[in-house]
Amino acid sequence: MVRVKRGVIAHKRRKNLLKQTKGFRYGRKSKYRLSKEALLHAWTHAFKDRKIKKREARKLWQIKINAALKAEGLSYNKFIKELKDKKVILDRKILAELAEKHPPLFKKILENVK
Repeated sequence: MVRVKRGVIAHKRRKNLLKQTKGFRYGRKSKYRLSKEALLHAWTHAFKDRKIKKREARKLWQIKINAALKAEGLSYNKFIKELKDKKVILDRKILAELAEKHPPLFKKILENVK
């Protein structure tokens, strides 16, 4: 059986990992063991923070909708309930954008819901 030397594959794998730690500080950008550990933590935080980003965006949409509704004398809670009762299929992202950038259109939706 032919002898298999693994140096090329191992070197390629390490090189790819070090390429991903570009911009990290100190030895975490150049030393394999430190960079591997740093990447494990970085990927964990990246996954977690993508979820947090979505959560924060939804909070912001709710605040924007509520601000537009307060001017009309209606609460966010009642507005969402009325939307569901009338079977209006607009999500909070779209409603927030309409409330912020197109107030006349948002008022028309509000009139249909009331």
